Amino acid sequence: MTVEQFSLLRNIGQFDSVNAGARIPLAKLSLVYGENGRGKTTIAAILRSLSANDPELITERKRLGAQHPPHIVLNVGGATVLFQNGSWSAPHADIAVFDDAFVAANVCSGIEIETAHRQNLHELILGAQGVSLNSTVQSHIAQIEQHNQALRTKENAIPASARGAFSVDKFCALAADPDVDAKIGEAERNLSAAKSADAIRQRAAFAPVVLPRFDVDPINRLLARTLPDLEAEAAARMREHFAKLGKGGEAWVGEGLHRIAAGSEGHDYEVCPFCAQDLGGSPLIAHYRAYFSEAYEFLKTAIKDTGQAINTSHGGEVRAAFERAIRVASENREFWRAFTSIPEVEIDTAAVERAWIAAREAVLPVLRAKATAPLEPKTLPPESLEAIEVYHGYCNAVEEISTALQGCNAAIALVKEQVAAANIAALESDISRLRAIKARHEPTIVTLCDAYLQEKATKGRTEQQRDQARAALDHYRRSIFPAYETAINSYLQRFNAGFRLQSVSSVNTRGGSSASYSVVINNVPVSLTADEGPSFRNTLSAGDRNTLALAFFFASLDQDPNLARKIIVIDDPMTSLDEHRSLTTVQEMRRLYSRVRQIIVLSHSKPFLCAIWEGADTSTRTAVRIARDGAGSTLAVWDVRQDCITEHDRRHELVAEYLRSHDPAKERIVAGTLRPILETFVRIAYPSHFPPGALLGAFHNVCQQRVGTAAEILSANDTNELRALLDYANRFHHDTNAAWETAAINDTELTHFCERTIDFTRRP
Repeated sequence: MTVEQFSLLRNIGQFDSVNAGARIPLAKLSLVYGENGRGKTTIAAILRSLSANDPELITERKRLGAQHPPHIVLNVGGATVLFQNGSWSAPHADIAVFDDAFVAANVCSGIEIETAHRQNLHELILGAQGVSLNSTVQSHIAQIEQHNQALRTKENAIPASARGAFSVDKFCALAADPDVDAKIGEAERNLSAAKSADAIRQRAAFAPVVLPRFDVDPINRLLARTLPDLEAEAAARMREHFAKLGKGGEAWVGEGLHRIAAGSEGHDYEVCPFCAQDLGGSPLIAHYRAYFSEAYEFLKTAIKDTGQAINTSHGGEVRAAFERAIRVASENREFWRAFTSIPEVEIDTAAVERAWIAAREAVLPVLRAKATAPLEPKTLPPESLEAIEVYHGYCNAVEEISTALQGCNAAIALVKEQVAAANIAALESDISRLRAIKARHEPTIVTLCDAYLQEKATKGRTEQQRDQARAALDHYRRSIFPAYETAINSYLQRFNAGFRLQSVSSVNTRGGSSASYSVVINNVPVSLTADEGPSFRNTLSAGDRNTLALAFFFASLDQDPNLARKIIVIDDPMTSLDEHRSLTTVQEMRRLYSRVRQIIVLSHSKPFLCAIWEGADTSTRTAVRIARDGAGSTLAVWDVRQDCITEHDRRHELVAEYLRSHDPAKERIVAGTLRPILETFVRIAYPSHFPPGALLGAFHNVCQQRVGTAAEILSANDTNELRALLDYANRFHHDTNAAWETAAINDTELTHFCERTIDFTRRP
């Protein structure tokens, strides 16, 4: 049995609706490449879920924004396996998965080792070898079956109508509840609400209700404006002229203005007090009067606009809108109070309107008076301010009520969410449970349940005897744990780990059996959970922890008698691993390859996957790429060869292909590759003389200087050949020829130098 295809991945993780995998067959060795975040872990979780028959591993990865639940179709062992409606059609236990979940369950969470990790590791070790019960355990199991037959008889005596949907064990375990009748009533109300989901969904939450206020300060400032204010404005417009007169100019003009009347006596026109000339044509005086007139007109306009604004914002339509808002709020309150706590909406709209109109009518007459005599100072009288204050009191009350109602919107949203997610069948089930609780403690049912529980207690005593027989497992544990320790340390040594384990053993605790071990670094044992000093959390790096997890995984496989039929899934084993452990990890996977039914390796590291690919049987390997598909991911065939070959390989292939085809369209590209081919060859063949960043011209000069000496690099012929090849290649390189893109190319000449370049790079 092998996983042969991912036929459909829908609504899970990054996969929206992917059926491309149905056209990609998987082989005994299947490599899956994908960038981080594209969906490798999702595929590993799918296979882990299939192995453990754990639907939650799928449902918790439902694609964000998807309307429908995950739907998965796999081809396993020639049969179609479905995950639909929250369950697998046929689980397959012969799948072992190494991923982050394996590390988190059996080794550590982050840097901490908890009790659950050691308990899971204990089961991993025992499971690797298999747990077989002895004949004594089997005999007790037979006795337990007899108890089960008696329990079935007593179970049938308890009326199914009383139990409802409960099993007899759960029914008999229902505790008495003195408030059961009240809870039944509440559950029935919740069910009624769920059936009214449409009305709840359509009903709006509370909108803000706001009364417009009177801004007293700006109104009073407008009313208080007088002739000096306008003159000040006009004077401000004249300062630009005064600035041109120099120091003291403004005072000089101001003094002159006051003397115009006296200087004009005896004339029928105004004269300048300084030169006695007619001021009728003076632009300064005209400007001053124009500025004053403009300020005066602006004041009148402001008075008019303020009055119109008050009429608009405090008019009848606004008051009618307020009454409608209060009516809507009251109606909403009556609707929502059945589902959550809502404060009262106690607002006397008639009183509000009276105060509103009174405040409005207290302000408008004053503005009208100001409009009649704009230059006379006015102010809102005390009775107007009092009317406004009364109205603002209502504004504050409305604001408080509006704030309180809007504060209920979060609870309303929760009600909508709960009703939207409500399952009428589940609510009906709650009612059924409460009714079962009530029925369970009726006198006639109590007698039947007591008889059943007594038989169950007798069965429990037999189970205790069976448990005593299981003490034989201790002997098994004493033999399996040392063997497992040896296997783990063997893998740690192969992975070049700088530590080993010792004292791997089984420990019985209140919480159950767990595995205990210590880490040995530099021959010093390190505790797993020490509060102070060296411990697991502060001595092992992330790479060390992942290496330990791999060792646990491979060691458990070694102890598995059914390894030959296992499907092994390994998700990103290179995460946090040091580079020097990459090769050993590849080697261990190759060793494992011949011992299992199938290996599926997922990784974001192309070099790592390429290393596995290159050493595998070409007839039993396949490669898949998780590719970006819009906002999600899809599956595609991965051409591993293209990612495994180097750029130097590609250049060689390009030149070789040109020598076969002489394609004119590729002449310039081929000519441009000759120099990089020479550079790469020289760097590999003579690394000490041609380090990174060196130039071929300088290298040739050194070779020429050393010809015939003890430090000779290239022979005279090879040195001359390199020079000739370099002279030709430089014609098509941007560093040595500014016109390299237009340099003429002759096919015969190019072919000749291509052959010589290939021949040169083949020399020892």
